[in-house]
Amino acid sequence: MKKKTNEEMQALVDQATSGDKDALETLITGVQDMVFNLSLRMLGTFADAEDATQDILLKMITHLSSFRGDSAFTTWVFRIAANHLKNYKKHMFARYPLSFEYYGNDIENGEIENIPDLTQNVEKEILAEELKMSCTNVMLQCLDTESRCIFILGTMFKLDSRIAGDILEITPEAYRQRLSRIRRKMADFLGEYCGEYGGGKCRCKDRVNYAIQSHRLNPLQPDYMSAAEIPVQTMIDVKNAMEEIDGLSQDFSFCKTYRSSEHIKQLIRDFLDSTQLSIVRKS
Repeated sequence: MKKKTNEEMQALVDQATSGDKDALETLITGVQDMVFNLSLRMLGTFADAEDATQDILLKMITHLSSFRGDSAFTTWVFRIAANHLKNYKKHMFARYPLSFEYYGNDIENGEIENIPDLTQNVEKEILAEELKMSCTNVMLQCLDTESRCIFILGTMFKLDSRIAGDILEITPEAYRQRLSRIRRKMADFLGEYCGEYGGGKCRCKDRVNYAIQSHRLNPLQPDYMSAAEIPVQTMIDVKNAMEEIDGLSQDFSFCKTYRSSEHIKQLIRDFLDSTQLSIVRKS
């Protein structure tokens, strides 16, 4: 979202809650990619992220009248999204939780030899890149939900510790300390096992067929490779709409950002064209 003053955002919110469809659409458009990317990293799959994004955006819409401008609008939305995602139980990894021990053991002992070609004529380089993005995202599921949220806010969105602490209801100092420990844990795992981002033996290209066989990769549905990436400057603008970063960022280059899906956009368009729009109006 292009940076606006709190007064400008409050005016937009007031217009939206008074029934101004264009104002509401502007608010939704400004945050939907941010919400989708937070959901994707927190939940691990595109399908689960799409479902959660819809829930969060609808929750934002129905609670618009409670926004008082005490914080930036994007901070307010982040708080709604983070609280929703930390308690979200409908996603795949809530049913099948992961751990670094399990992930490391699979890398060390997964039998990748003698698996037939399962690529279905899709270029192996494309599938290897898809696996790389999927694997590093799924790796986040090895963290507990609070740690995962801290890592994503600090590493992907590069939020100032004051703002992130406010969102998560912890002190800035506690946030900085936990972020540092979580980054080190993630970096140590990558360094030990991952040949793409560290010094490990695991190479995505060598594990493509193994991943397809174990249903971790669908060669006919490459979600990451088909998704449109968001320009870096766009995400910088989102971050700047809250506060300046605190200098603690570390480069985890797999933390790319993507456009929210057409499915989400269509749902929002349908909602804006429906009679349900009245639920955002002030009582």
